Amino acid sequence: MYDRILLPTDGSAGMTRVIDHAGELAHIHDASVHALYVVDTASLTTMPMDVSLDSLHGLMQEEGENAVAEARRRMPDGVDVDRTITDGAPATQIIDCADEADCDVVVMGTHGRGGLNRLLLGSVAEHVVRRSSVPVVTVRVGEEVDPESGEESPLQQVEN
Repeated sequence: MYDRILLPTDGSAGMTRVIDHAGELAHIHDASVHALYVVDTASLTTMPMDVSLDSLHGLMQEEGENAVAEARRRMPDGVDVDRTITDGAPATQIIDCADEADCDVVVMGTHGRGGLNRLLLGSVAEHVVRRSSVPVVTVRVGEEVDPESGEESPLQQVEN
């Protein structure tokens, strides 16, 4: 059913669940994964003038390298992973990449914002769901399922 899975990642800690879900799907369907990181160039235009856009872009590019490398590292053995880092508006780039890379499904994270937060911040996942020509699987970011109760609970960071 799925031969090629698009996995957009922002490199955040909560993406672990999304990456693992994409890996499971890839393993089950003997599919390859296309990991994508988008440097949000629109966010660069809101930076203060004293910030060097080139150095900031370089940092975001490096963050992207780490994000797609982490996606590759977490994939089950035998799953092929292509990695792309691109610039632009995240939702548009995700939709374009899904088409250009001939992906059958997009597996992406969502923060599950609602109400005013969603209205003010928008939702990349919602935008992709509405405009994608292929199915989109959304996985909630930042929450884990408690193995005993089966209910979702906020992720807790443990320091050793």
